[in-house]
Amino acid sequence: MDGSPRWRILLCAPRGFCAGVDRAIQIVEEALERYGAPVYVRHEIVHNRYVVEGLKAKGAVFVEDLDEIPDTRQPVVFSAHGVPKSVPENAAARGLFFFDATCPLVSKVHKEAVLHHRRGREIVLVGHAGHPEVEGTMGQLPPGSVTLVQTPDDARSFEPANAENLAWATQTTLSVDDTAEIVKVLEDRFPSIVGPHKEDICYATTNRQEAVKAVAPRVDALIVVGAPNSSNSQRLREVAERAGCPRAVLVQRAADIDWADFEDARTIGLTAGASAPEVLVEEIIDAFAEKGGVEVELVRTATETVTFNLPKSLREAAA
Repeated sequence: MDGSPRWRILLCAPRGFCAGVDRAIQIVEEALERYGAPVYVRHEIVHNRYVVEGLKAKGAVFVEDLDEIPDTRQPVVFSAHGVPKSVPENAAARGLFFFDATCPLVSKVHKEAVLHHRRGREIVLVGHAGHPEVEGTMGQLPPGSVTLVQTPDDARSFEPANAENLAWATQTTLSVDDTAEIVKVLEDRFPSIVGPHKEDICYATTNRQEAVKAVAPRVDALIVVGAPNSSNSQRLREVAERAGCPRAVLVQRAADIDWADFEDARTIGLTAGASAPEVLVEEIIDAFAEKGGVEVELVRTATETVTFNLPKSLREAAA
């Protein structure tokens, strides 16, 4: 060997935590700081096992349903993905003390859906069945008010009650290109359909996909650090493959790497989904360094400056 590093890593920027994830984690940590353990969290606060385990160690208790929470004065936190309207209503009826960590960009989609409904429009939601964000958005309105469309074929076969009175919205973590294809089908079929004032797919999802598109054609393989149930992480893997990357893999952390995937690779792309902490990216760089040395090049396609305030009640408690 000539002493040069075995791998070159093209490190995507932006990557990792977005402002909504940052805020959600801060809400749980601040609630633990102010009120002590336990703090109950409905659903994984963000889709990342490392983050969830870290918060558990500090005293967070994760549940899937409010029924699992005993009668208590300890805080309850709703996850960043958003919840159906029935959840805060049930929490209030039980006298639970709760903080809503829903990402403000998801809350924007909720408000738009409610406004369309008030104006008598039938709503088409582009998203993935079973994802908590989709369940939260559909749960803002009475059953039957929202139709979920997952593919261009779904958009082609969708039959509205009134083709002249429609609106569309999307999950915030989708593939930008896939969504554009579905929306085009809807707009071609229903020219009067009303879209959001500002794109529903969030800035962080868009920016992370753009960074991957810039890197994907230049690498032999690409790693996305993220959880299998993280929509935005799965979309990064798909975007990489479509943008010309021969092999894109999703791993939760360094221990999950199948080194056979990188045996013949010389240049590797590395990014992280919006709920994956930077420490896991560093862990993967260290693992490659130990196996044969690395040279890291940062590939930046955007600079993010977005931040979101904590809920007013928590800011007041902190003050």
